[in-house]
Amino acid sequence: MADDRLIVALDVSTMDAVKEIVLSLGDSVSFYKVGMELFYAEGAKTIRFLQEQNKQIFLDLKLHDIPNTVAHGVSSLTRLGASLITLHGQGGPVMMKAAVEAARESGETLGVERPKLLAITALTSFDDESWTAIGGQLPISDQVIRLAKLAKDCGMDGVVCSALEAKMIREACGDDFLIVTPGIRPSFATTDDQKRVATPGSALQDGASRLVIGRPITQAENPREAVRLIIEEMEKVSK
Repeated sequence: MADDRLIVALDVSTMDAVKEIVLSLGDSVSFYKVGMELFYAEGAKTIRFLQEQNKQIFLDLKLHDIPNTVAHGVSSLTRLGASLITLHGQGGPVMMKAAVEAARESGETLGVERPKLLAITALTSFDDESWTAIGGQLPISDQVIRLAKLAKDCGMDGVVCSALEAKMIREACGDDFLIVTPGIRPSFATTDDQKRVATPGSALQDGASRLVIGRPITQAENPREAVRLIIEEMEKVSK
């Protein structure tokens, strides 16, 4: 059975690749991430296909622009029916509030459940050296907590962050705040280009709501078995 705390990342660029992954994993996975690579290549038909397969969708496009532009973008994306949509927390409070209002209004107008909005805090590819190189004044973890609190104050539903900051965010923002964590690497997988990583069990134990896992599943010799092993580890942590 699928565990909807697991989101499989469709980091591919063609519908053929999407169909191969989704159909091969079948009912073992109920939630998929569609990011820039796939959405820019294939567009809304990726969303329609996943909906036809009765899957939930995490649309990870990381919107970041002036408030009016982001608000209109959220309105357009709400029509697609994704469950989760991301935007950069560093876009600031006016942008985030505009996005929240746009999602609410669009959902009401369309008569659908609005998407939940997640703020990107700091990308999991950052380590201390690369963070300093772009002018980061606060330690990464301090900046992540600051943005998480700001996102909550603006009405956002949650954040995307490293599992290493999940515990602090859970303590700062409460039990109802969504914490979605990429950079998850089960014990059988390599870390690839992710710097701040954690295992599925430890991430959930520290307060993560949902885990995004891509290559350890999609590039595994037996993807369905990889999912089984990951869910087995996840289920050791109570929901």
